[in-house]
Amino acid sequence: MPSLRDIRRRIKSVQNTQKITQAMRMVAAAKVKRAETKVKASRPFSNELTRSFERLLASKPNIDNIKIKTERAIDNYPALLKQHDLKTVGILVVTSDKGLAGAYNANVVRRAIARIRELKRSNKNVKLFIVGSKGLAALRKENVDIAEHYVKMPAVPTTGGANVIAEDIAEFYVREEIDRIEIITTHFKSMLSFDVQLWEVLPVAIEPEIKREEEITHHAEMLFEPNSEVILQNIVPLYLSNRVYQAMIEAYASELAARMSAMTAATTNANDMIRYLTVVYNKARQASITQEILEVISGAKAQSS
Repeated sequence: MPSLRDIRRRIKSVQNTQKITQAMRMVAAAKVKRAETKVKASRPFSNELTRSFERLLASKPNIDNIKIKTERAIDNYPALLKQHDLKTVGILVVTSDKGLAGAYNANVVRRAIARIRELKRSNKNVKLFIVGSKGLAALRKENVDIAEHYVKMPAVPTTGGANVIAEDIAEFYVREEIDRIEIITTHFKSMLSFDVQLWEVLPVAIEPEIKREEEITHHAEMLFEPNSEVILQNIVPLYLSNRVYQAMIEAYASELAARMSAMTAATTNANDMIRYLTVVYNKARQASITQEILEVISGAKAQSS
């Protein structure tokens, strides 16, 4: 049996750990509410932007013969809307820089690995764009090309950071080094749950119901003001940047929710461990006192005899 000193040290160690997990739980709880509000506020704009973009493409604007020169690849909308023969898929994997978030990072990495292996079985190449050091460390072990990685990003995702990532991905797409852009991220559902999802960003797939609606309502032809080129010049970069930004804030909220749940469970487990060790300590102390009493009685009997 461990000595009383060892048990006291163990209790003290668990108590210190409990203070840390409790503090982390409170910090995550304070942040996750703001993150949830931010995610829910951005979803209507993101969904409507995507739907409007799909409606615009369903009207079949004439972009085949348009060639423009731009300083940034993300502004070269004819090249970004061009359909490629599918040889290489670019995947943006959104993870975190910090751990202690339960199975959050492991779930995202597991989904990314499954997608990579699925594409390789179809004889497709893969280039990864990884956000977060946890995803980078895990996916380096896979035999896959990591085109870009982004670590130590701002704690709260910003549109500026999303624009940088979107521009890098657009550069690879315009140079035809990748033929499809996908995002693996998490969809925040509630404080207790999130889903790992795969988003197809480019090329844009027009939903069947949108096609049918356009045919039924005879809105296949759209009027562009001032013209289709100006609208596409603005909406394509906005669409790509917004998809990256939405993926990042969804992942941020999911990470905080997962960390809050993990730290709550850790705090509860630490409390259970303290109670158990306290019982062990009391039993050991009682046994020590009993042993001392027996030794005193034995000594007294020996002297009297």
